[in-house]
Amino acid sequence: MAHLDKSHITVHTYPETHPHNGIATFRADIDVATCGVISPLKALNYLIESFESDIVIMDYRVRGFTRDIKGNKHYIDHRINSIQDYLAKPIKNRYEMFDVNVYQENIFHTKMHVKEFDLDTYLFEEKAKNLSFKERLRIEAQLKREIEELFHGRNLD
Repeated sequence: MAHLDKSHITVHTYPETHPHNGIATFRADIDVATCGVISPLKALNYLIESFESDIVIMDYRVRGFTRDIKGNKHYIDHRINSIQDYLAKPIKNRYEMFDVNVYQENIFHTKMHVKEFDLDTYLFEEKAKNLSFKERLRIEAQLKREIEELFHGRNLD
């Protein structure tokens, strides 16, 4: 957690492991809250790159206000349509992204999950090239399903 004057960035991490088939994924929820003329959105690229997560859920909410030296209230210091506007192109290319925003309340929510993955980064003490084609397909299907279920927050039966 980082506290930035009147703002904060909180990252919640969830390593996910399936008890029967050994599938393991990692999720990070990043909560960015600010008021006034401070915008910690520029930290998102660094955070996302640092975690290399399968799934990222970001909430940006503007709360309260800040007064300038003339006494004027500032509720938000920039125009924003989406958290995605603050993400670097390589991140946008790597993830599928969806927004659910409430503009009149200054609430912005973006969910992301990886588009593609390298199976070797998910295997322990084994390389994908040593598995049969059928076994690779089975593991990849299980992994994709696990990511989709975590992304949607429900079992996909």
